[in-house]
Amino acid sequence: MDWSSNQQILKQDIDSPASLHSAAPISSIREYIFAVYNRGFGAVVKLVLTLWAVIAEQSMKIEEQEVKIKSLEDQLSKNSRNSSKPPSTDTAKKPRSLRGKSDKPVGGQIGHKGRTLQMVDDPDKVVMHQVQDCKSCGQSLRDNQATDYERRQVFDLPRIEVEVTEHRAEIKVCPHCACLNRVAFPEEVQHAAQYGSGLRAVAAYFSQYQLVPFDRLCEIFTDLYNHHLSQGSLVNINKEFYNILAPVEEIIKKKIIASPVVCFDETGMRIEGKREWCHTASTNLLTFYAPNHFRGSKANEDMRILPLFKGTAMHDSWSAYFKFNCSHALCNAHHLRDLTFIHEEHKQMWAKEMIDLLIEVKRTVDSKRLINSKLEPAEIQAFEGRYDRVIETAMLENPPPIDSNSQGQVKKRGKKKQSKAQNLLERLQKYRRESLAFMYDFRVPFDNNQAERDVRMIKVQQKISGTFRSWDGAETFCRIRGYISTVRKNSIPVIDAIQGAFEGTPFIPAAKES
Repeated sequence: MDWSSNQQILKQDIDSPASLHSAAPISSIREYIFAVYNRGFGAVVKLVLTLWAVIAEQSMKIEEQEVKIKSLEDQLSKNSRNSSKPPSTDTAKKPRSLRGKSDKPVGGQIGHKGRTLQMVDDPDKVVMHQVQDCKSCGQSLRDNQATDYERRQVFDLPRIEVEVTEHRAEIKVCPHCACLNRVAFPEEVQHAAQYGSGLRAVAAYFSQYQLVPFDRLCEIFTDLYNHHLSQGSLVNINKEFYNILAPVEEIIKKKIIASPVVCFDETGMRIEGKREWCHTASTNLLTFYAPNHFRGSKANEDMRILPLFKGTAMHDSWSAYFKFNCSHALCNAHHLRDLTFIHEEHKQMWAKEMIDLLIEVKRTVDSKRLINSKLEPAEIQAFEGRYDRVIETAMLENPPPIDSNSQGQVKKRGKKKQSKAQNLLERLQKYRRESLAFMYDFRVPFDNNQAERDVRMIKVQQKISGTFRSWDGAETFCRIRGYISTVRKNSIPVIDAIQGAFEGTPFIPAAKES
C-alpha cells in the first residue's frame, strides 16, 4: 500500500472538511467510503474521524440555532399578559386578561349609584323668557303675571381672565416730627409685579400633574385666560414649588421608612439624552420618587430608605433589593405572567398548576382577611405542601443543563445559560417564603401593582416629553410628582394642595396609614 499516493488522492476530499458538507446522496457517500477503504485502512480511520468531527460541529450549531430560534419565537409570543412588557407594545390582537371571567352581568351593578347632570335649587343666574302674545287670539300678555314657570338649566364656564390686584402701601409724614412713615406690604407681596398663588398653582397643576409641555401650556394660558405666560416663568414656578416641598419630602420619606410594608420599583428615564433610572418607594398613602445614575443597590443607598427600613419590601425580585437587611416579598403578578408564558408557549403543565395554586391562596386570604388576621396553621401547611409538590414536578420536567464535557465536546467558558422555565423555577424554589409572603402576613399585598401604578406616570411623562434636559428638571419633577401622588392617595383635591403649598400650608400626610 502506497500511503503517499493515498494521501495525495484524499488530500482534497478528506483534509478539507468543506467538501464533506455538500448534500450528496446516500449512495454516493457509500461509494466514496468504499473507494477510500480500498485505498488503505489508515485513510478510512482518517475519514471517520473527520466525519465524526464534522457531525459533532454541526450538532452543536444545530443546537445553538434551535436555542436562538426558540428565543426569537418567545420574544414574538410575549405581550403584557404573559411578560413584563407594557401594554403599549401589544399588537392589534388584544391579549386575554389573567383575571378569571366574572359572574357579574355587564354594566352597572345592583346598588351602584349612577351620576348624571342634575338641576340645582340655587342657580347663579336666572334668565327670564316672557310670553309676549297669546298664540290663540294674538292678545298682548306682556303685562300679565305668570302663573307658573318651566325650568331648564345650562351648566357652563364663564370666561376666565387673569385678575390684577394692586397693593398700595401708604406713606405719611408726621406733622409733629416730620418723620416719613411707610406701612409694610403683606408677606406674600414681595415684588413690584408678581404672580399670585392661584395662578402659580394652576401652572404647576397643568405642568406637573397633567404633564402638559411648556409650549402648549403657554398656549393654554393665552387661549383660556387671555394672558401670556413665558416658559421662563413656568420654570421659576416649578423651581419655587420644588424648594417649598423639601421639608414635606423628608416627612414622606420618614413615614415610608416607618411603614410595615413598602413597594419598590424602578424604571428607565431619559435625562440629558442618556438613559438613567427613576426609583420609587410607595405605600397606599405615600409616594417617593428619586432619579439616579444607577439601577442597583447604589441607587437605593442614595435614597436612604432601604438601608433604614426594617419592614417588608415588596419588589419584582431584582437582586439589588436582597442586599438590604429587611424582610422581602415578591410580586406574584410577575410570577403569573411568567407562568402563563411557560404554560402557553412551552406547554408545561406544572406552570398551570402553580397559577391555580397562587390564585387559590389569594382568594383564601382575601376571604379570611375580613374576619381574621392570619390563616390557620393547617391551611398554611397544606398550601406549602402543594407548592413543594408543584416544584418537584417542575424539576423533573426541567432538569439542570448538562455539562458539555460529559459528551466529549469542548466546554465553553462561563455558566451554561438556563431556559426561562429553569430561571423561574429556581426563583420560586429559592424564594418560596418571599413568594407566599402575602399568605403569612395579611398586610403584604399579593403583587407589586402599587409601585407599578406609581411608576407608570414617569413613563407617561417620557412618552410626552421624551427626555429631561437637565438633572434639575428631573429632580424637580420627581419631588413634585411624589407630593401630588401622595395628595391623590389621601383624597385631597390636587389644585387645593398645590395652592396651599404656595401659600405656606402644604399638605402633610397623617401619622398613620389606613
